[in-house]
Amino acid sequence: MTCFDQLGRAVHVAKAPQRIISVVPSQTELLWDLGLKEQIVGITKFCVHPEECYRSKKRIGGTKNLILQEIISLKPDIIFANKEENDKSQIEKLSAEIPTWVSDVKSIDDNLSMIDAIAEICQVVESGKQLREKIVEAYAPSTHELSRALRVAYLIWNQPLMVAGGGTFIDHMLQQAGFQNAFGNQPRYPEVSIDELRELKLDVLLLSSEPFPFGVKHQKELASRLSIPSLLVDGEMFSWYGSRPLLAANYFRDLRSQMAVLIA
Repeated sequence: MTCFDQLGRAVHVAKAPQRIISVVPSQTELLWDLGLKEQIVGITKFCVHPEECYRSKKRIGGTKNLILQEIISLKPDIIFANKEENDKSQIEKLSAEIPTWVSDVKSIDDNLSMIDAIAEICQVVESGKQLREKIVEAYAPSTHELSRALRVAYLIWNQPLMVAGGGTFIDHMLQQAGFQNAFGNQPRYPEVSIDELRELKLDVLLLSSEPFPFGVKHQKELASRLSIPSLLVDGEMFSWYGSRPLLAANYFRDLRSQMAVLIA
């Protein structure tokens, strides 16, 4: 069949894929959760969930530095990639030889569309439908525990300090969690200074576990320079799409409770 990926590219698949390579951690987790564990033949070194998949499947490099010859040698029927997480030139080279479906996820709706498409391609439509329904239910409008949307900055990198800006999946998930991204009017991942953070009158500073692994040491260092409450947060819950948003919904509820206490 011919289908279109989230970049609008036509992808031709001759049959239900029996040999799948995923070069995106969250999409690997999704494929597994859709019941495609036997069809997965290759993943990246960052595809750490679920652990059984990480331990049992062939690793073909990192998301930005794929080992192309190893991928080709595995003779996949299809590759699932992502616009932001993978190197464009590498994906173009692979696409010339192997059907390659590329996602571009910036919202829950984009995520649902991705699930629908992957489920159809892999002929696990019922599994995809069930997952979609659970995610829709998890993010149905509800009353947040917080009396107002807290103004936050979400740090993704240290030296230089970088934050998640607007138009990103992280920004969308911050909104889903009930927060206001102070950098939501800036594109993608801008660099920021301590002075800028100080002037923004933030309620809370969020320090993500990935891609930079912020820890207690960094939290203390920033606390000594900023008089802003801060929390270490699980970056996977804010940046992984696929099936991970199901876990994230409960995580966000717990996080809002922590923040209510923090700012009380």
